[in-house]
Order: sequence, then C-alpha cells, then structure tokens
Amino acid sequence: RGVPQDDVEAARLYYLAAEQGLAEAQLNLARYYELGRGVRQVDAEAARLYGRAAEQGNARAQHNYGAFCEQGRGMPQNVGEAAHFYRLATEQGHARSPLNLGRLLLQEAAAERALPAAPGEAARFLAQAA
Repeated sequence: RGVPQDDVEAARLYYLAAEQGLAEAQLNLARYYELGRGVRQVDAEAARLYGRAAEQGNARAQHNYGAFCEQGRGMPQNVGEAAHFYRLATEQGHARSPLNLGRLLLQEAAAERALPAAPGEAARFLAQAA
C-alpha cells in the first residue's frame, strides 16, 4: 500500500520547497516544527515559516500566524498583529478566523486596550463564525 510514512524525509522535502518560496510548503513545514514532527519542535521556526506563508496570502498560515502572535509563541506577543492576520484570513473565508478575531476584539475592549476596530465589529465577526 504505497510507501511507508517518513516524517523526516517529508520535512526535508518541505524544507527544499519552502526555501524556494512555496507558501504551501512553508505552511506544512511550519506545522512540522510546531508539532515536532520529523524535526525538533521549535516554536520560533514555526512562527517564522507561518509568517512567510502568511505574507504570501495563504489563509491557513495567516490564521496560524495570528494565533502565534496572540499567544506569543516563538515571538513576543503582539495582539495587534494577531488581529491583522486573523482579519486577513477572515477576508479569505478561513472558517475559524472570525471567531478568533471577534473573541480577541472583545477581550481587548474588555481590558480597555482597544484595537483599531469599528463599534460592533467583534459581534459581527462572532456572528459570522456561528
């Protein structure tokens, strides 16, 4: 039934493609670094790769990079950047991004740390996620 699964070899091939600038390979390799699959688990490298793919417009990478920014995984926490990348992913139709964006906007408003958002925007994103 095909070839045996080899995470180390898969990571190597994703690395080669990611170095050529392929966003999908950067996304997949980032996931490997996030989980420690075929490579050592390194949040900073996962964040870097998610960021590279996110900048190319990959919605899944934008969502994941937003989560890393929000949590401060592999980088200093930056909720403004998190909101920015959640918003980009939402605009592309990523299913979980509206929920994360709406929740983040509500949390920041409750803590009186307003992010740039129109009034009621959090509710709109949460309704979109429902």
